[in-house]
Amino acid sequence: MTSRNIAIGDIHGCANALRTLIEAIQPTDQDTIISLGDLVDRGPDSKGVVDQLLALRDRTNLVVVMGNHEEMMLAVMDGESPLEWLKHGGGETMESYGFTGDISVVPESHLELMRNALLYHETENHFYTHGNYEPKIPLAEQDPMICRWRSLEQKTPRPHMSGKKAVVGHTPDKSGEIFDIGHLICIDTFCYGGAWLTAVDVENGTTWQANDEGELRGV
Repeated sequence: MTSRNIAIGDIHGCANALRTLIEAIQPTDQDTIISLGDLVDRGPDSKGVVDQLLALRDRTNLVVVMGNHEEMMLAVMDGESPLEWLKHGGGETMESYGFTGDISVVPESHLELMRNALLYHETENHFYTHGNYEPKIPLAEQDPMICRWRSLEQKTPRPHMSGKKAVVGHTPDKSGEIFDIGHLICIDTFCYGGAWLTAVDVENGTTWQANDEGELRGV
């Protein structure tokens, strides 16, 4: 059986959309699923998203790249002020965990998944990071702020010095379409805003999209 590298864009608490995608993809233990980060915030069921990803680790090779929303959530869990996070969807996340005043309602296994998330992931022909990169800097030396926080609207990078194609999220296309400029694709397709959650088999281009109503479409 041929192994696949399948990237999934920003989930943002859309657990129904993720469930629909996974059912369509049917990942095996030969496949690698790469989540590009922003698992949590804004959508209705961040807890359900992380529960699914933890279960997915038992049936396939799961790689999680850290998004800026995981960074904000972990900062709050480590004692920083929640105000900035709450402005960007943290309230919806804590509501999904049944928060009533005690942040320990978030299971340690969920925090462990986020704390172990990567700045980037690299395969033979591609590299994956949440938001952006510096084209003339080796991947191992990239600035986390740029990788997690810089949008493509702020700066769309040139091809990376490695020659590999970049697969990113973070900059939502509100039309629900994939942004593809050859050396880079962005697969944040605005699921939490009513559009689609996107998964792409990066080697052959097979694409799946699902919305949080459980509807599926191929592209």
